[in-house]
Amino acid sequence: MDTVHRFLLEDLDIRGALVQLGSSWATMTAQRNFATPVRNLLGELAAATALIGSNLKAPGRLTFQMQGHGPVSMLVMDCNEQLHLRGTAKSDLTAEAESHISGVGKLLGDGQLILTLHPESSPNSYQSVVPIVGDSLATIFEHYLEQSEQQPARLWLAATANTACGLFLQKLPDADARDEDGWNRIEALAATVRPEELTLSPETLLTRLFAAEKVRLFDPRQASWHCPRDEEKVRNMLLSLGREELESMLADAEIIAIEDEICGHEYRFGREIVDELFPPNGRILH
Repeated sequence: MDTVHRFLLEDLDIRGALVQLGSSWATMTAQRNFATPVRNLLGELAAATALIGSNLKAPGRLTFQMQGHGPVSMLVMDCNEQLHLRGTAKSDLTAEAESHISGVGKLLGDGQLILTLHPESSPNSYQSVVPIVGDSLATIFEHYLEQSEQQPARLWLAATANTACGLFLQKLPDADARDEDGWNRIEALAATVRPEELTLSPETLLTRLFAAEKVRLFDPRQASWHCPRDEEKVRNMLLSLGREELESMLADAEIIAIEDEICGHEYRFGREIVDELFPPNGRILH
């Protein structure tokens, strides 16, 4: 688990990938109070992000953000070129509510998908905004991929509390010349996959789906949840607010509590933080 396996149907000029997230996905959501349909939709987004993020060639970060006007107002997931994943969701639904609402249309409503690429080598970010088209997260990303790469693509996604997986296929330019019925045949075979089968080993799943085809399986790439605490960053943010602002915040509360929503960390500071960041005049530091 926690891998992206790429493969190639060599005789047909069709490529694909199998994303399987296990402990990384479970850890990402362990302390979150997501309703089941929200958690599962975020898991599908994690699998899709790992799949597309595995194409990053240079250091940088890829972020997908979905915004809507339904019970789920936002989903966000990003990863870097090392497939370090992090993400979260904003929703009115809670685990206690035991919501039975499902489906991307009912959860997000109308909205948009925003892709942002942050190359490490450039101060500029590159953003693409597309409307949410499709009745599932898989069809939304199929539409996005076909628009961006000008080649037909299919995607199957599934997520539970413990796994987030995806199977991807893309028709390459020479596919019809190799076998004019190849893409239709492979697409139909892949469409028989059941959600629970996406957790099978790549060798088992690909042999089961494409038993009569020649499949080249490439070495896997490892993915992980990577969202460490960064207290220095938070302290620098507080420093930028200035002493008066911090004193004003502490006048209304005993502590300053800051939540890192995307990572799920909370930072708490007492009144001592004011003098630590803004030493009184005349204080000897060394």
